[in-house]
Amino acid sequence: MEKLTNKEEEIMHILWKLEKAFVKDVLAEITEDKPHYNTLSTIIRNLEEKGYVGYQAFGKTHRYYPIIQKEDYRKSFMTMAIDNYFNNSYKNVVSFFAKEEKISVEELKDIIALIEKNK
Repeated sequence: MEKLTNKEEEIMHILWKLEKAFVKDVLAEITEDKPHYNTLSTIIRNLEEKGYVGYQAFGKTHRYYPIIQKEDYRKSFMTMAIDNYFNNSYKNVVSFFAKEEKISVEELKDIIALIEKNK
């Protein structure tokens, strides 16, 4: 799965939310740093070339929809992040969040219970 730029990822989140959308629909969902319509259209066509998006033609306009499911992208993204930033160690991931105080003791207990349940 090819890595997305930040803007491409933002557009994919909108398409996952809307499920099917014309460029104008996607543009309406962008709240900050709205690109020009033509720029957005180019970004969506790039997503199509990368295999993330398909479309249905209506004359000269296209309605776009995600081909890659959000869960599949998330798995790929997380695997890449854990490999690149945490030496492929899930222990390092959890330790990082514990040190940054982004995960509570209760959440850690829930994770342990989930692991024990799945054994």
